[in-house]
Amino acid sequence: MKPTQYSCLHCKKHASEAELQSPIVPDWEASEGTPFPLGVSWIVPQQAWNFALYSKHATSLSLLLYSEDDLVDPLLTFQFDGILNKSGPVWHARILRSNCPAAKYYAYRVAGPENDNGFHAIAFDPSKILLDPYAKSVHFPKNFDRESASQPGANDGKAPLGLLTVCQCPSPNRPVHRIRHGANLIIYELHVRGFTRHASSEVSEQRQGTFAGIIDKIPYLKKLGVTAVELMPVFQFDPDEQNYWGYMPLNFFSPHQSYATEGDACQQHTNFREMVDALHAAEIEVILDVVYNHTSEGGQSGPTYCYKGFDNGTYYIANEASTYIANEASTNHEPYANFSGTGNTLQTSNRVVQQLILDSLRYWALEMGVDGFRFDLASIFTRNPDGGINVEDPPLFAQIADDPALKSVRLIAEPWDAGGAYQLGRAFPGIHWHQWNGRYRDTLQRFVRGDDGMIGDLMTRLYGSADLFSDDLSQAFRPFQSINYVTSHDGFSLYDLVSYNRKRNAANGHNNMDGHDDFSWNCGAEGDDNLSQDVIQLRKLQVRNFFCLLMLSNGTPMFRMGDEFLNTQQGNSNPYNQDNETSWLDWNLLEENQDVFQFVSQMIAFRKSHPTLSRSHFWRNDIQWYGAHGTVDMSAPSRTLAFFLEKEIPEDEDLYVMVNSSAEKVQFKISAKQEMNWQLRIDTARIDSQYISLSETASVLDQPYYVLQPRSVVVLTHQ
Repeated sequence: MKPTQYSCLHCKKHASEAELQSPIVPDWEASEGTPFPLGVSWIVPQQAWNFALYSKHATSLSLLLYSEDDLVDPLLTFQFDGILNKSGPVWHARILRSNCPAAKYYAYRVAGPENDNGFHAIAFDPSKILLDPYAKSVHFPKNFDRESASQPGANDGKAPLGLLTVCQCPSPNRPVHRIRHGANLIIYELHVRGFTRHASSEVSEQRQGTFAGIIDKIPYLKKLGVTAVELMPVFQFDPDEQNYWGYMPLNFFSPHQSYATEGDACQQHTNFREMVDALHAAEIEVILDVVYNHTSEGGQSGPTYCYKGFDNGTYYIANEASTYIANEASTNHEPYANFSGTGNTLQTSNRVVQQLILDSLRYWALEMGVDGFRFDLASIFTRNPDGGINVEDPPLFAQIADDPALKSVRLIAEPWDAGGAYQLGRAFPGIHWHQWNGRYRDTLQRFVRGDDGMIGDLMTRLYGSADLFSDDLSQAFRPFQSINYVTSHDGFSLYDLVSYNRKRNAANGHNNMDGHDDFSWNCGAEGDDNLSQDVIQLRKLQVRNFFCLLMLSNGTPMFRMGDEFLNTQQGNSNPYNQDNETSWLDWNLLEENQDVFQFVSQMIAFRKSHPTLSRSHFWRNDIQWYGAHGTVDMSAPSRTLAFFLEKEIPEDEDLYVMVNSSAEKVQFKISAKQEMNWQLRIDTARIDSQYISLSETASVLDQPYYVLQPRSVVVLTHQ
């Protein structure tokens, strides 16, 4: 007999009756629900939803189910029974779909203890509509209003809601073996919307600024040569908060709606997975920039969307630990600790918050297929409930390290926070994590612009920052753990770094007081007005110098989107709220600056073809340091450095690198054991625009010296 077929409402997939057999479970689960998993689950055999929500201090909880047509008056309101529907701190219920067949969205109301002014209780408001922290998709009503959630009183019809699905499709099988590049790892930081939103991207209007737009640009990424994309935040964020960058997350499980080509919940996830699969097919890793240190709810004046209303004291760190008394707020005492610089700080030392983070990481790694994560302000993970630093063994790091689902993913830390914690290198407790190396950024910026006293620090950064990532027997760090970069989303673009002495952030609305201050130099003219050809060529030369040194350094190189063709933000170093042409890539500049793009892509290819540069270990005895005339000149006025790097494998080549950041020509003596017959492979100051030569076309030096032009880098090779 042909088995009965059950149709999935959204995905049109069918499951046979045999697949829908009920497991053996206690009878009471069918009516009372189960406390796991957290969030909403579709129970296929029962044709019911299971709801599970953590709220340790709530005194009552109501579940609200809404139809698609009416987001104010619930179709069904279920009042949780503290005896039947609560296990420990988790409230749970089971709702048959037949009891509310038109339900499409859901939310909660929560009441807390009366006459309790402690920090854990100050945000309970039974009039507020609350979003499930574990919602896989978020719906914003047409009357959605952040301000309504920030004021006392009801916000029915104006609050974000979770989406109900009755999808019977199993989670798609993601690749068991992830892409993990080694010596050829080149990370490209990009913003999903900004990458293709500009009309010049030549992406169709429907796909501009979306995950699909990235798919359309994969041939470009391959031509450029990058092997990993690091996506700025893709978690759903508050559309009313005016945070274009996405660093104010509302939910840790749902993709941001506007990055999908369609609004349907399944389509949002499908679009993301399609992008991941397409990038994987091109052998490009996918790394997500994730924000688990704070939320979009802000401080005391911020909205109550979710975490505040469910259990304020569980999710957030309080100022002065638990001593805050609510009625002190009138004396300008802010109850929320602000180590993130955004108004609140998630209490990652709490096991419930740790579970939330781990569940989110597993979801994106296993079900969405990503290869790694870059953790924003990761030092917050070391904060104790009182805000102090746990330097011994912060539990979240151990849990991530021990999780089987996360053992193979790439983990990258921004090893500081906005509260003063700075844990770059061995001070950071994630032993095997990669780390954004802010010291590398500062050193390269200062040296290339010509600052005094930078030679010693430059040597250390080129070598792999062994002062930070110690490779002694007790530490055994690896150089590839250092994420080397000159620019990122925080600060100037690379072109602006060589075009502006002062940031121009007035448009952000903070009186030009916001944003990172780079060690920039405008090359003789501020901005882009009335530029001479000499200034334009000097700026391009400095950009080539930056990229050349970045690709010659031991460690993992990263650069931001558009730097390869001189994209500009007109001097804005912090356009976090600029969803406009300030932040969108202007692809017209690719054609205009094709020479720069060609240099960058060839420089990436050079690095890939010389794995001796990027090793699993430090260069040690294979490196010899020199100055222009022999020994290294470490004096403050010195602007010259050279090094000989002996090849590690027979197929590679020996390298001799010479660097001159002064404004004068300098003749370098080739001090390596092989003085003659070196091939000239790179000269960033070549006037014929042939900056990089293939080995078979490279000229051979017949003298033991080479004259470097002002502000230039030269690379010689020898087989």
